[in-house]
Order: sequence, then structure tokens, then C-alpha cells
Amino acid sequence: MGGLCSDLKGGRQGVGNSQHTAFASNQRGAGVNAGGPNDAVDNFFRSRGVPTLYTQIELSISASKLRDMDILSKSDPMVVAYVKKRDGQLEEIGRTEVIMNTLNPIWVQKVSIAYQFEIVQPLVFHVFDVDTKYHNIPVKSLKLNEQDFLGEANCVLSEIVTKHNNSLTLHIQGKNAHGGIRNMGTLTVHAEETVVSRLAVDMTFHCSKLENKDHFSKSDPFLRISKIVESGGYFPICKTEVIENNLDPTWKPVCLTAQHFISKDNPLIIECFDFDNSGNHQLIGKLQKSVADLEMLCQSKTGANFHVPSSHRPDNMKVLKSQLHVQMYREKTQYTFLDYISSGFELNFMVAVDFTASNGNPSYPDSLHYIDPSGRFNSYQQAIHEVGGVIQFYDTDKSFPTWGFGGKLASGGVSHCFNLNGSPNMSEQVEGVNGILAAYSSVLQTVTLAGPTVFGPVINTAAQIAGQSLALNQNKYFVLLIITDGVLTDLQETKNALVRASDLPLSILIVGVGGADFKQMEVLDGDNGKRLESDTGRVATRDIVQFVPMRDVQGGQISVVQALLEELPSQFLTYMRSRDIKPRFAD
Repeated sequence: MGGLCSDLKGGRQGVGNSQHTAFASNQRGAGVNAGGPNDAVDNFFRSRGVPTLYTQIELSISASKLRDMDILSKSDPMVVAYVKKRDGQLEEIGRTEVIMNTLNPIWVQKVSIAYQFEIVQPLVFHVFDVDTKYHNIPVKSLKLNEQDFLGEANCVLSEIVTKHNNSLTLHIQGKNAHGGIRNMGTLTVHAEETVVSRLAVDMTFHCSKLENKDHFSKSDPFLRISKIVESGGYFPICKTEVIENNLDPTWKPVCLTAQHFISKDNPLIIECFDFDNSGNHQLIGKLQKSVADLEMLCQSKTGANFHVPSSHRPDNMKVLKSQLHVQMYREKTQYTFLDYISSGFELNFMVAVDFTASNGNPSYPDSLHYIDPSGRFNSYQQAIHEVGGVIQFYDTDKSFPTWGFGGKLASGGVSHCFNLNGSPNMSEQVEGVNGILAAYSSVLQTVTLAGPTVFGPVINTAAQIAGQSLALNQNKYFVLLIITDGVLTDLQETKNALVRASDLPLSILIVGVGGADFKQMEVLDGDNGKRLESDTGRVATRDIVQFVPMRDVQGGQISVVQALLEELPSQFLTYMRSRDIKPRFAD
């Protein structure tokens, strides 16, 4: 995902050498900025085992027309909320309070959950009537098997957050005396992102008279900004790009959000380093300033002196001639991913499948396209099922364009972009994820695997759809999943297509299956900090590709879909913010 500083790509990475990026802290949608990777932040959280890819959500719950279990009064209802794990087990995440004598309760106690875009999060709500004799016991201590079970309601968290008002009404179902299903009322769940503030600050930093740390040239400086924590230590929240051979550098604007600095008066540590390829960056100087201080520097057009530990007494600080200046300071509103999704923006899913001969004859079990009679998914089916299973909730009509490439059609020659549903005309869409899987299985009976592996036509076709949609409205963002086993034969043509597509509302997810050498795919993925360039010298406006080899995630703790989708929300935000497209409620 995108990092915390604006547009780091095109320059060398300032800190660390991670090939993966992440959202900062736990403010997933709110904290991410429209920019490139921030491996300093990523490394910090990953090294501590902290999940970096979520934002906190509070669920408010109400019900109506509950079943009355009491004889002399109405029921005293309480809700227990669970997340259903992949093994089917229920993990409790919270309980409401008990409300006395009502069949239409509105509970005050919220249920907190970490929303994760990249996985499906099934929720289960159990409604109980709490017996009067237990009313003086804290709800967390109540034994649920001693209460009257009123019924159960189910949904997926993304179904709630994609609603216009972030609210979803569910039917509560229970069993009647004969074992059948009975309607026991309705449960309404409202989700709210716990965002402290949407305030963000853009700043342009300049340094003057930096000390030269290199012997044969000038220093290659970058800035790292860190947040001080209660323990007295600090951790990085932002960094600039590296500017080579310059003692008076001006960096591209960086962006800090209120999730980083909390208050404009909270102190931040700003360090200037001389970049070294080994990762042993040399400190040029550091200083401590709050966001309010930085605003004053900009207004007064003055600089702040860096300092370093004294060589004679490390506990003392030596003041340097080197200074930090703030050339631009601008406050703005930073909308979150969920702000856009809940106001009606959609993610439209598209799929392209590799039918080149290197996959092996589908009739044989060692083929990557082998359809197992037992129902076990091959790698192609697994990628479609997992990625589509997440994105389908963000697409209202669930009608998905699907293509194949590298196959020889019954009608003649090899095609590098044919409709997976077998339709010869423009109707490339199928209904739902199951429709994609069915079309894939069916076309294996009619298409002969051929080659070579060419991406350009399917990327151009997806880009054409995204461009046509853009002309009609601005609330659709397209996600193309390409699943392939081979080495590209049109690498430069693919780069050209990706550079053109980088101006459109489009992200491309590539899954590599099998044992091929996928170094080319890693070139297409911009996580190394270098943007793609076309053969005419045009540079991509943003990174729109995420590549994951299936073999790297199989058997691990992270699923294919988590690895693939980790950058998607920030790519979405980068596009929306670069064009100043606001959520509908913000107009």
C-alpha cells in the first residue's frame, strides 16, 4: 500500500529496503496518504508483529419486533457479536448491555472490530433474553447457556460499510418448536470508522548549509519524521525521497495526517540523513518541532537549526549551521477509503486468465489447469475465488468482465484477449464469482493452449472500459486480476500499456502460478520505488500493479488475497486525491 509521504517514487528509498509497503499504525483508511511506499513504517510494525492493514470500526446495534420470551413483561435483550473464522469457529468480539423490558431495543454499548479490506469478515450476532436474576452481573460474566436464545443474524462486514448510510438491517432467525426456521424480528447494524480527525497537512521542506558527509561528492540527503511515544522513544511516520549530491535540497511535498501527530502541539523528531546504499545512513542533524512550530517557520520564513550529539559529551547537543525551512504549509481534509466506499464509490472486478501451453495439458493432473474431480481448486480457481470473494461486495451488480489470453480458439487462430464466457461479441461479462469459475471450467473444453504470453491486449481492453466509464461518471474504480504461469514476451508493450493506464481509475493484480521465473513481473510492480517508463520516455503517473507469486504464499500465514490486495486501497486513494475527487457527501 501506499506510504505516508507524498510521491516517494522516482527517488531512492530513504530508509530500509523492504519490498512491501503498508498502511501506518491501525488507522488504515484515515492514515494513508496519496503517495508511494514507506518501508520505515512498514518495517517498524512488521518487526513488532503488529497488524498494519486495518482501521478500527465501531458497530452500533438496534433491533425491532423481537420475540417476547417473558410472561409478565417484555424480554430483556442483549446481543453478543462474533467473527466467524476460516475454520468455522466463532470468536466473540463484544457484547451490548442488557436493556430491560423492550422488544425494540437500541443498545448504547458499541462493538469494536478491526476492518480489513483484503479479507472477508463474516459476522454473527446472537440475541439473548437475559433472565432477571442475572441483571446485577456484568454482561461479560454472563453464562450464555443460562439465557434464553432469541435468534441469530448473519452478514459480512463489507456489506455494512458499502451501504450509503453504513447501516444494514438483518433478519433474526430462530428455530420454532418443530425445528423449522422462524423470523424473530430484525437487527440493524451501523458501522462508524473511529477516525480522530480528517485533518491533513501538506508541507514542502528545504534545507540549507547541510554538512557534507561524502569524501568525493556531496551528501545525498533525505528527511525522516518520527512520532514520540509515551515510553520516550520514537518511531518513523514519514520520510522524503533521496536527493543526490545536494547540500541545499528541496524535497517533494510530504503529507502528515492527524492520526500521525494527534495534536498540532505534539513534538515530532525530524532527522536529516546522508543516504548510503548499504543502509547505514549517516546522521547529518536532527531537531524537535511540532506541526504548529513548522507552521510558524513557514509563516515567518525563518529556519530552525539542526543539532547533533557533541563528540566530547554525547549527552550535550551541538548546534549546527545547517537549517530546516518550511517553504509551503497547507492544511486540508483527507478523506478515507471508507468515506468513498460508503458514499457510493464501487470497485469493479475484471479477470484475465493465461491459456498458454506452458500450463500443461488440462487433462493431466500435473497441469496448472487441471480440474480436480474432487472439487479441490487449482491455482487459477483459488485466485479467482479468493480475490473475487472479497471484491464482489464492493460491486453492486456483480457482473464481471472476464477474458482469456494465449489460447487458440475453435474458430481459428491464437487470441490474446477473448471472452471467457465463449461469446464472440462484446458481451464479456459473467454473473458473480461462481459465474467466472464456471466460464473458466467450460472454456477449457473448447480452447487449445497455445502462446506466447502477452499482457498488452487485455490491459488495453481493461483500460478502455475504465476510460469509457470515466467519461460517464467518477464513482467507479476498476480492478483487473491477471493470473499467469509464464514469462512475458511483450514486456515493453506491457509497460507502455501500464503507463497509459496509470492515468485511469484502474489497478492491476497479477498472480504468478507454477514454478516460472517471475522477475519480469517484479519489474512491473512498482514496490522497488522506480516507476515504469514507456518506450517514448513517458513515466507512469502512479503505481497500479501488485504482483504475488502463488508459491510464496501457499502454506504461509498470509493468503493470496491479503498479499494481492494490500496496496489496493492506497492506489484507489492516490487516484481520487490526485484528481481532487471527493466522496459524494463532501460535495
